[in-house]
Amino acid sequence: MVTFETFISICLGIGLAASVGFRVFVPLFALSLASYVGVWDLNDSWQWVGSTTALVLFGVATIVEIVSYYIPLIDNALDSIAIPLATIAGTLIMVSTVTDLNPVFTWTLAIIAGGGTASLIKSSSGATRLTSTVSTAGFGNNLVSSVENIIATSLSVIAILFPVVAFVLVIFILYAIFKLYKKITKKR
Repeated sequence: MVTFETFISICLGIGLAASVGFRVFVPLFALSLASYVGVWDLNDSWQWVGSTTALVLFGVATIVEIVSYYIPLIDNALDSIAIPLATIAGTLIMVSTVTDLNPVFTWTLAIIAGGGTASLIKSSSGATRLTSTVSTAGFGNNLVSSVENIIATSLSVIAILFPVVAFVLVIFILYAIFKLYKKITKKR
């Protein structure tokens, strides 16, 4: 039986996994910070995420990732490696946040909902950057990066403070991606 606490933890995991689709390390840093200051308790085997060492490492990785997306050519290269990284990070975030479920169900949910959401959004994000590169000769990529940074940060904060709202936002984002995909494929 799924308790209210379990439902909230699933919403948190999905919200953070979606955020991973925009930036891999922003939600990891946000989760680490939330755990460090005691806002969220993670599963026993994932307590290390809230340690000082993890907080510093995720903080540095976040800064490097954000800055790197503003460097021409590096941004597109990052997108090519970020899709598998986002899938893994989305899965791990989901596993670390979901509480009171059978491990088989937790991992299945994490792979499908966490990893799937992160990879779908990261793939769409990468396609957006590629389109920007082609249509603006890369001059529009900084705008794309800025929007992604804002969404990743905002969605991470919302997921931590209001997990159900984040879950609803993720449904909206996935619906928007689906509608855009349908529109693009219809033109072909």
